[in-house]
Amino acid sequence: MTLQLRVYVPEHPLIKHWLAVARDASTPSVLFKSAMTELGRWLCYEATRNWLPTIETRVQTPLAECSATFVNPEAPIAIVPILRAGLVLLEGAQNILPIASIYHLGLVRDEQTLEPSCYLNKLPTQFKPQTRIIILEPMLATGGSVMLAMKELTSRGIDPTLVRIVSVVAAPPALRRLGEQFPSLNVYTAIIDEGLNSRGYIVPGLGDAGDRAFGT
Repeated sequence: MTLQLRVYVPEHPLIKHWLAVARDASTPSVLFKSAMTELGRWLCYEATRNWLPTIETRVQTPLAECSATFVNPEAPIAIVPILRAGLVLLEGAQNILPIASIYHLGLVRDEQTLEPSCYLNKLPTQFKPQTRIIILEPMLATGGSVMLAMKELTSRGIDPTLVRIVSVVAAPPALRRLGEQFPSLNVYTAIIDEGLNSRGYIVPGLGDAGDRAFGT
Protein backbone atom coordinates (compact mmCIF):
# COMPACT_ATOMS: atom_id res chain seq x y z
CA MET A 1 0.00 0.00 0.00
CA THR A 2 1.35 3.45 -0.94
CA LEU A 3 1.53 5.85 1.99
CA GLN A 4 0.37 9.44 1.58
CA LEU A 5 0.72 12.39 3.93
CA ARG A 6 -2.54 13.08 5.75
CA VAL A 7 -3.40 16.72 6.44
CA TYR A 8 -6.35 17.51 8.69
CA VAL A 9 -8.00 20.94 8.85
CA PRO A 10 -10.58 20.58 11.67
CA GLU A 11 -13.89 22.32 11.04
CA HIS A 12 -14.23 23.50 14.64
CA PRO A 13 -15.68 26.99 15.15
CA LEU A 14 -13.33 27.74 18.04
CA ILE A 15 -10.31 26.93 15.87
CA LYS A 16 -11.66 29.26 13.17
CA HIS A 17 -12.35 31.97 15.75
CA TRP A 18 -8.89 31.94 17.31
CA LEU A 19 -7.25 31.73 13.90
CA ALA A 20 -9.08 34.91 12.89
CA VAL A 21 -7.90 36.63 16.08
CA ALA A 22 -4.31 35.54 15.42
CA ARG A 23 -4.39 36.63 11.77
CA ASP A 24 -5.60 40.16 12.53
CA ALA A 25 -2.64 42.56 12.37
CA SER A 26 -4.30 44.81 14.96
CA THR A 27 -4.40 42.04 17.61
CA PRO A 28 -2.13 43.08 20.50
CA SER A 29 0.68 40.77 21.58
CA VAL A 30 -1.01 39.57 24.76
CA LEU A 31 -4.20 38.59 22.90
CA PHE A 32 -2.21 37.04 20.06
CA LYS A 33 -0.44 34.82 22.59
CA SER A 34 -3.79 33.81 24.11
CA ALA A 35 -5.13 32.97 20.65
CA MET A 36 -2.13 30.75 19.94
CA THR A 37 -2.53 29.01 23.30
CA GLU A 38 -6.14 28.22 22.42
CA LEU A 39 -5.13 27.00 18.96
CA GLY A 40 -2.54 24.75 20.59
CA ARG A 41 -5.23 23.37 22.88
CA TRP A 42 -7.87 22.65 20.24
CA LEU A 43 -5.52 21.42 17.52
CA CYS A 44 -3.85 19.03 19.98
CA TYR A 45 -7.29 17.85 21.05
CA GLU A 46 -8.01 16.96 17.43
CA ALA A 47 -4.55 15.44 16.91
CA THR A 48 -4.94 13.08 19.86
CA ARG A 49 -8.37 11.80 18.88
CA ASN A 50 -8.25 7.96 18.62
CA TRP A 51 -4.46 8.13 19.03
CA LEU A 52 -3.67 7.87 22.73
CA PRO A 53 -3.09 4.38 24.19
CA THR A 54 -5.77 3.48 26.72
CA ILE A 55 -6.38 0.83 29.35
CA GLU A 56 -9.69 -0.70 30.35
CA THR A 57 -10.51 -1.22 33.99
CA ARG A 58 -13.31 -0.80 36.51
CA VAL A 59 -13.96 1.92 39.07
CA GLN A 60 -16.30 2.31 42.00
CA THR A 61 -18.68 5.26 41.69
CA PRO A 62 -20.57 6.52 44.78
CA LEU A 63 -23.40 4.19 43.72
CA ALA A 64 -21.97 1.16 41.91
CA GLU A 65 -19.02 -0.37 40.11
CA CYS A 66 -18.67 0.32 36.36
CA SER A 67 -16.26 -0.05 33.49
CA ALA A 68 -13.79 2.78 32.86
CA THR A 69 -11.21 3.82 30.27
CA PHE A 70 -8.00 5.66 31.18
CA VAL A 71 -5.16 7.03 29.10
CA ASN A 72 -2.33 4.61 29.78
CA PRO A 73 0.09 6.49 32.08
CA GLU A 74 2.94 4.14 31.13
CA ALA A 75 2.70 4.79 27.38
CA PRO A 76 5.47 7.25 26.45
CA ILE A 77 4.21 10.53 24.97
CA ALA A 78 6.43 13.51 24.14
CA ILE A 79 5.85 17.05 22.92
CA VAL A 80 8.57 18.73 20.87
CA PRO A 81 8.08 22.50 20.51
CA ILE A 82 10.31 24.03 17.84
CA LEU A 83 11.68 27.20 19.41
CA ARG A 84 10.92 29.89 19.61
CA ALA A 85 7.49 30.08 18.02
CA GLY A 86 6.53 26.56 19.10
CA LEU A 87 6.45 27.76 22.70
CA VAL A 88 3.26 29.72 22.02
CA LEU A 89 1.40 26.46 21.34
CA LEU A 90 2.94 24.59 24.27
CA GLU A 91 0.68 25.82 27.07
CA GLY A 92 -2.43 24.67 25.23
CA ALA A 93 -0.81 21.34 24.38
CA GLN A 94 0.17 20.74 27.99
CA ASN A 95 -3.40 21.37 29.11
CA ILE A 96 -4.42 18.43 26.91
CA LEU A 97 -1.42 16.22 27.76
CA PRO A 98 -0.18 17.16 31.25
CA ILE A 99 1.82 13.94 31.65
CA ALA A 100 3.72 14.27 28.36
CA SER A 101 7.48 14.81 28.40
CA ILE A 102 8.67 18.09 26.84
CA TYR A 103 11.80 18.17 24.67
CA HIS A 104 12.82 21.59 23.33
CA LEU A 105 14.40 21.95 19.90
CA GLY A 106 15.78 25.38 18.97
CA LEU A 107 16.07 26.10 15.24
CA VAL A 108 16.85 29.37 13.47
CA ARG A 109 16.36 30.09 9.78
CA ASP A 110 19.01 31.69 7.61
CA GLU A 111 17.20 34.56 5.89
CA GLN A 112 19.34 34.16 2.77
CA THR A 113 19.11 30.40 2.17
CA LEU A 114 15.83 29.96 4.11
CA GLU A 115 17.29 26.77 5.59
CA PRO A 116 17.45 26.19 9.37
CA SER A 117 20.29 25.43 11.74
CA CYS A 118 20.07 24.06 15.27
CA TYR A 119 21.16 26.11 18.30
CA LEU A 120 19.51 24.04 21.05
CA ASN A 121 18.79 20.31 21.13
CA LYS A 122 17.28 18.80 24.26
CA LEU A 123 16.18 15.56 22.62
CA PRO A 124 17.31 12.35 24.34
CA THR A 125 19.96 10.23 22.62
CA GLN A 126 17.31 7.52 22.20
CA PHE A 127 13.56 7.50 22.75
CA LYS A 128 11.67 4.67 24.39
CA PRO A 129 10.09 2.22 21.93
CA GLN A 130 6.65 3.25 20.66
CA THR A 131 6.98 6.84 21.89
CA ARG A 132 4.26 9.04 20.44
CA ILE A 133 5.44 12.51 19.42
CA ILE A 134 3.62 15.79 18.85
CA ILE A 135 5.72 18.43 17.08
CA LEU A 136 4.59 22.01 17.67
CA GLU A 137 5.50 24.26 14.72
CA PRO A 138 3.05 27.17 14.22
CA MET A 139 4.12 27.95 10.64
CA LEU A 140 4.83 25.25 8.06
CA ALA A 141 6.24 27.47 5.33
CA THR A 142 9.22 26.08 3.41
CA GLY A 143 9.26 22.99 5.62
CA GLY A 144 12.94 23.31 6.50
CA SER A 145 12.52 23.40 10.27
CA VAL A 146 10.10 20.51 10.54
CA MET A 147 12.19 18.43 8.15
CA LEU A 148 15.26 18.99 10.34
CA ALA A 149 13.17 18.11 13.42
CA MET A 150 12.05 14.86 11.78
CA LYS A 151 15.64 14.00 10.89
CA GLU A 152 16.68 14.45 14.52
CA LEU A 153 13.74 12.41 15.81
CA THR A 154 14.09 9.48 13.42
CA SER A 155 17.83 9.28 14.14
CA ARG A 156 16.83 8.72 17.78
CA GLY A 157 14.52 5.80 17.07
CA ILE A 158 11.19 7.55 16.48
CA ASP A 159 8.78 5.84 14.09
CA PRO A 160 7.27 8.52 11.75
CA THR A 161 3.90 6.76 11.93
CA LEU A 162 3.76 7.76 15.62
CA VAL A 163 4.42 11.46 14.92
CA ARG A 164 1.76 14.14 14.63
CA ILE A 165 2.56 17.70 13.62
CA VAL A 166 0.45 20.54 15.02
CA SER A 167 0.61 23.76 13.02
CA VAL A 168 -1.52 26.89 12.83
CA VAL A 169 -0.88 27.81 9.19
CA ALA A 170 0.58 25.50 6.54
CA ALA A 171 1.70 26.18 2.98
CA PRO A 172 1.92 23.77 0.03
CA PRO A 173 5.77 23.79 -0.24
CA ALA A 174 6.18 22.44 3.30
CA LEU A 175 3.46 19.85 2.85
CA ARG A 176 5.03 18.64 -0.41
CA ARG A 177 8.44 18.19 1.24
CA LEU A 178 6.93 16.31 4.16
CA GLY A 179 4.88 14.12 1.86
CA GLU A 180 7.93 13.18 -0.21
CA GLN A 181 10.19 12.30 2.72
CA PHE A 182 7.75 11.21 5.43
CA PRO A 183 4.49 10.09 3.79
CA SER A 184 3.24 8.32 6.93
CA LEU A 185 2.99 11.59 8.89
CA ASN A 186 -0.23 13.23 10.06
CA VAL A 187 -0.46 17.02 10.07
CA TYR A 188 -3.10 19.02 11.95
CA THR A 189 -3.41 22.67 10.95
CA ALA A 190 -6.00 25.42 11.30
CA ILE A 191 -5.68 26.35 7.62
CA ILE A 192 -3.68 25.76 4.43
CA ASP A 193 -2.71 29.07 2.81
CA GLU A 194 -2.00 29.71 -0.83
CA GLY A 195 1.79 30.03 -0.82
CA LEU A 196 4.94 31.94 0.14
CA ASN A 197 6.37 35.36 -0.68
CA SER A 198 9.94 36.03 -1.81
CA ARG A 199 11.16 35.94 1.82
CA GLY A 200 9.63 32.52 2.48
CA TYR A 201 6.76 33.86 4.61
CA ILE A 202 3.30 32.35 4.30
CA VAL A 203 0.73 34.54 2.52
CA PRO A 204 -1.69 35.64 3.87
CA GLY A 205 -0.37 33.85 6.97
CA LEU A 206 -0.19 35.69 10.27
CA GLY A 207 3.28 37.24 10.25
CA ASP A 208 6.15 36.09 12.46
CA ALA A 209 4.46 34.10 15.24
CA GLY A 210 7.43 34.40 17.61
CA ASP A 211 7.79 38.15 17.21
CA ARG A 212 4.07 38.75 17.63
CA ALA A 213 3.76 36.50 20.67
CA PHE A 214 6.78 37.87 22.50
CA GLY A 215 6.45 41.50 21.45
CA THR A 216 9.82 41.68 19.69
